[in-house]
Amino acid sequence: MSDHDYRTKHLRRPVKAPAEKIRRQNAQRKRLVALGMPEAEVAKLQPDQLRTLVQRPAKVKKAVAKKAASASA
Repeated sequence: MSDHDYRTKHLRRPVKAPAEKIRRQNAQRKRLVALGMPEAEVAKLQPDQLRTLVQRPAKVKKAVAKKAASASA
């Protein structure tokens, strides 16, 4: 049995491309707008805030609905 794969490990992890990072952030922004958040509010978010909001879409929907209900009342 060969140990070629064992001996030829990568020496470092691949680096994330900046263009891919921007693409992911734009996709996350579009997801939040689709959930009902105002586009102006989403544009002001920092990337780390954006990631945490996208992780809990049910909470985002609930917060948007609550905000809309309080605005209309």
